[in-house]
Amino acid sequence: MSPAASEAAAQPAVNVERVVARVRRHARILILPVLLLLATVGAATYFLVILPEVWQLVAVGAVALLVVVAGCLLPFVSWLARRTTITTRRIILRSGVFARVRQELLHSRGYDVTVRRTWLQSAFGSGDVRVNTGHEHPFVIRDVPKPFQVQAALDELMEAAHSLVADRRRAEQSTLFDGDTIAWGGR
Repeated sequence: MSPAASEAAAQPAVNVERVVARVRRHARILILPVLLLLATVGAATYFLVILPEVWQLVAVGAVALLVVVAGCLLPFVSWLARRTTITTRRIILRSGVFARVRQELLHSRGYDVTVRRTWLQSAFGSGDVRVNTGHEHPFVIRDVPKPFQVQAALDELMEAAHSLVADRRRAEQSTLFDGDTIAWGGR
């Protein structure tokens, strides 16, 4: 084994980014689209059986299809299109169907995490996790299930990121200084 390979094997590996959680909005927002789908299918079936004319059957089918697409499929796709990924290094918020938007927030930058819950969110065990970075607009993870667990995880990840940064700074300072000799200055 060459000296460079043994030196590389002796050094600790760089902290690898791992996915901690992937979260979406609480699925209760899909209750109304599902009820609308059931009502539309039931009503369309009823009218297809009792209406005698072909043009009436086509009209009922077209209206049912429009209601299913606009009232059921679009809310489902909208729910699927917004996802928050929490990794060991950052928070990634992705949204959009045709125009994708991606926001990232590093844990090492430091932030304040709060949970806001309405009475309906409390009844379903969800809430809004607000990440205040000190900028104008806070980074909001909306209507997430188990918001206090998400808040605790973000606090732990931010603390770990800060301790890692502090350890790196100490290591850099210890390699820069050798007693009274300054590494970047010349004599």
